[in-house]
Amino acid sequence: MDPRQRPRLIEIIQNLRERITEARANGWLGEVEGLQVSFDAAMAKLNSLKRAPTDGRPQLVDLGMPVFTDDAPRPARDREGPDNGP
Repeated sequence: MDPRQRPRLIEIIQNLRERITEARANGWLGEVEGLQVSFDAAMAKLNSLKRAPTDGRPQLVDLGMPVFTDDAPRPARDREGPDNGP
């Protein structure tokens, strides 16, 4: 998420808080649940912005090393047989 959108995200969070309060006051339990899901997602985005570097440069991400096992099927050209050699 673009860090410049942080003020807008804060507005959205505040609006969601107000809507949750209104829904609770009116006993709209289904509405409360849906709004709470949106609120939690918005808070997670805000927290990720707090952890994100602010220098604007892309960051490296460790994807790990792939693991190859002997159990993986081999292509036909690599199998032994009458047409593929010993």
